[in-house]
Amino acid sequence: MAYLPNVLRETSEGLNQIPIQDILFQKREIFCIGPITEDTASALVLQLRFLQQDAPGQEITMYINSPGGEVPSGLAIYDVMKAVGCPVRTICTGTAASMAAVLFLSGDRRDMLPHAKVMIHDPLIPGGVGGSALNVDAIARNLMQTRRTVADIISAHTGKSLEEVLDKTASDSYFDAGEAVEWGLADRVIHQL
Repeated sequence: MAYLPNVLRETSEGLNQIPIQDILFQKREIFCIGPITEDTASALVLQLRFLQQDAPGQEITMYINSPGGEVPSGLAIYDVMKAVGCPVRTICTGTAASMAAVLFLSGDRRDMLPHAKVMIHDPLIPGGVGGSALNVDAIARNLMQTRRTVADIISAHTGKSLEEVLDKTASDSYFDAGEAVEWGLADRVIHQL
């Protein structure tokens, strides 16, 4: 993550520097920024779980600006978002692409800033695929199963049929904020946070 400033707060002990993300976390705001990796998933899962226990049932806001990333890590975040029992509001602040789009569209309230974009597509084969014909076949079968899983999630959260989703995800499909609302990927375009 890029450099984040500290905020000066006066306490009984004098001035303290507090990381801005800590202040926002206290307001139940978390961030999915940059590629989705195991580290990203671990951090977001821990934050979601803490906020669940801290105030069960209270809304959590997740800001998303991500090119996507590892599908298993993204699905781990998705599963926890759905399991915590707190409504999760998602706000796309720049780009929600690939697995980040799946996280964005799975929010209970899905807001986009005016110039934000969403991109959906089929899962990709991870780099370095090789080996015997049987290994390649197993990888292909797993990829098709993952494709169906992701398409089912998109269908469930957009109201689109599985066929419509598979047609859109066959190639990179980009949506500006208005188009995302029209297609059911987002609920509204917001001009104020």
